[in-house]
Amino acid sequence: MDKIELSDLKVQDIKALFETDKALDILPLAQADSRSSVQKLAAAYIKRQEKELKEQQRLMGMYDYEGIFYDQDLYHVAGVDEVGRGPIAGPVTVAAVILPPMTLIPGLNDSKKLTEEKREALYDIITKEAVAISCVSYGPEKIDELNIYEATRQAMYEAVRTLSVPAEAVVVDAMKLPDLTVPVESIIKGDSKSANIAAASIIAKVTRDRYMKRLDEEYPGYGFGIHKGYYTELHKEAVEQQGVTPLHRKSFEPIKSIVGWVKE
Repeated sequence: MDKIELSDLKVQDIKALFETDKALDILPLAQADSRSSVQKLAAAYIKRQEKELKEQQRLMGMYDYEGIFYDQDLYHVAGVDEVGRGPIAGPVTVAAVILPPMTLIPGLNDSKKLTEEKREALYDIITKEAVAISCVSYGPEKIDELNIYEATRQAMYEAVRTLSVPAEAVVVDAMKLPDLTVPVESIIKGDSKSANIAAASIIAKVTRDRYMKRLDEEYPGYGFGIHKGYYTELHKEAVEQQGVTPLHRKSFEPIKSIVGWVKE
């Protein structure tokens, strides 16, 4: 490579070089440059590199649980998570995702810690990178029939069962899944500790949110696309003014009291 003389370059040109594969070559030169603006470019580059390294380390750490199974030659590890246990309307949605071992997806995290825009972007990356994905939703009738805990668990079993590539092991956020015939690790707050569970949380969240937004057309005035079925003040006012819909869970208060629901 020809020797680079930073003194011959404008700050703007040096900044552009820091975005190329020549960044490491010019770093010591920039640090020694007499111009404070060039020194700041060098400091900013180092800061970016440190941030990227920290993120890489975080992502690698999210495979600690999967790594236990990888060490046993079990590479198709499905992460399982749910969204929608708390709302008084809409389905509970479960996703099962198998990522290739040690796939580092920048920004991957618990869906609750991400903006909607970031979730949408990660959803596209996950669907592209994943070995297999299955997403299952159980509506209000199923939830009222089984109770929310059991409906969630049954949806998890179905999500794992319907993966196009069979899971050799499962990591799941908190829930116990004793009926699975493959090894299972239940992890408290697993959506921030396991890459596959985090991926599942994003798939489930985006899938359910998109569905709830579509319901705004079918049930105008309820604001399902805004509160996603959670019992906000807006939701409370809508129920009081417009009544209960088929989307509402009759076994959940205050809907239970409003309709006088009793389990048969």
